[in-house]
Amino acid sequence: MNVILLEKVQNLGGLGDAVKVKNGYARNYLLPKGIAAMATKANLAKFEEVRAELEKKAQEVKRQAEARRDTFADVILTIEAKVTEEGQLFGSVSTREISEAAEAAGHKIDKSEIDLPNGPIQEVGEYDIHVHLDSDVTAMIKVHVVAEA
Repeated sequence: MNVILLEKVQNLGGLGDAVKVKNGYARNYLLPKGIAAMATKANLAKFEEVRAELEKKAQEVKRQAEARRDTFADVILTIEAKVTEEGQLFGSVSTREISEAAEAAGHKIDKSEIDLPNGPIQEVGEYDIHVHLDSDVTAMIKVHVVAEA
């Protein structure tokens, strides 16, 4: 299915790009969220009319994400968890726990913005976590997982 991207999508394309995607991805994600529109002649003409407005909106979103990234400069989150004698966690620390710890520290981070490429944290230690605030803007926070007292 051919669609026109109405905003930048990581690993797919930028604003205004006409891309071919699988039907399910377009129907179930891109189109309902307003990220893309069907690539028809009418939609292409309509897109060209509102292109400047969409670019301005994208720049504003990026500017807000960059300002938000600056607030995470020195953020260190400490999460207490039950551990074994070897330092393994009973369970794991996932994006939900990190999001809750950030909110308790006064920072709003949605759990969908947190990237844990190796899966949930399962050992005590210090971790650098990437927070994707926008398609081009990523912040880094430190997470310390410690044993409960």
